[in-house]
Amino acid sequence: MSMPAITSDTTDGQTVFHLSGRLVTEALHLVEKPFAELTARPGAATVDLSGLEAFDTGGAAMIAQLRARLAASGVTLAVSGASEDNARLLKKVTEATFKEPLVDTRPGGPGAWIIDLGRAVITLAQSAGSLLSFLGLVLNRLARTIINPWRLRGTALFAQMQQTGMNAVPIIALMGFLIGIVLAYQGAAQLRQFGAEVFVVDLIAVSVLRELGILLTAIIVAGRSGSAYSAAIGSMKVNEEVDAMRTLGLDPIEVLVLPRLIALMLMLPVLGLTANISALIGGALMSWAELGVSPGMFVTRFLENTSAWHLAVGMIKAPVFAFIIGIVSCWQAMQVGGSAESVGRRTTAAVVQSVFLVIVMDAVFSIFFAELGV
Repeated sequence: MSMPAITSDTTDGQTVFHLSGRLVTEALHLVEKPFAELTARPGAATVDLSGLEAFDTGGAAMIAQLRARLAASGVTLAVSGASEDNARLLKKVTEATFKEPLVDTRPGGPGAWIIDLGRAVITLAQSAGSLLSFLGLVLNRLARTIINPWRLRGTALFAQMQQTGMNAVPIIALMGFLIGIVLAYQGAAQLRQFGAEVFVVDLIAVSVLRELGILLTAIIVAGRSGSAYSAAIGSMKVNEEVDAMRTLGLDPIEVLVLPRLIALMLMLPVLGLTANISALIGGALMSWAELGVSPGMFVTRFLENTSAWHLAVGMIKAPVFAFIIGIVSCWQAMQVGGSAESVGRRTTAAVVQSVFLVIVMDAVFSIFFAELGV
């Protein structure tokens, strides 16, 4: 077998590289160093392929790399002496190896935003369709589980209740306590001007029981548990564990989604009630310190002037908020692709979309209960 070789000379002030032998993949290591040392004067140079006995994609890639390296030094490398087949192969390898950067072909100017808007609408419609499809699938499995409760995995359910609910009690209680302090302190500054300090009790009760208690709890749970759901199930998708479940005859919706969803719907009302109690305690202490409203007076006014409907309104919202957080988080997890980057992107989307939809639903509830006069 004829080994590849390379020589160079100068003709009419132009450098010419002469290649000979078999320039094929298994022999490239013999000329790798000489190729790396090739130089030429700025201007033009030629590589002569007439002496080649064999040529393949490996040799073509080496010449393409030489051409790119010399071009960076201001040298244009031409090819001569190549057979028709070798010239065609070199052209294809060069085009495949050194592609031109992609150019944005979208029209510019004032009309570009229309295209962007259209793409955004299409993406939104596709996402909405996918979410509705997932929602229908979950509701189907939920109905089947209600009919046959033995299908629900009790161990997984109680584990999720522990992680989602009981483990979140400290931070929820602290958040509620601080919210109560803030409401009492800010309300005191305004009510003191009118000698209506005692109304701070009504302010705290209505604000916390109807809105802030359950809303802020849902937001914290979306960031804490919603992100955990997306990351956990998303990682299983990346590792193909979800596909393995299907292969074993297990339904990922029943095994992964339902225990998390039901646990969240059971525990969010408990967490909301915890936030309410903590906020009332914080508000009572701050009212006592700032306004001189004793704890006894606070409790008496709270019981006399606070309707049970305020608490009921907040508790009615809790399972709905939990359902939204669970559905969106698990749906985003099921959309994870094959990379770790996709897990992070979907987890972020799950938290953002959950919080947004919770706030939207809270506004809907506010209008609904206002129309009912509750």
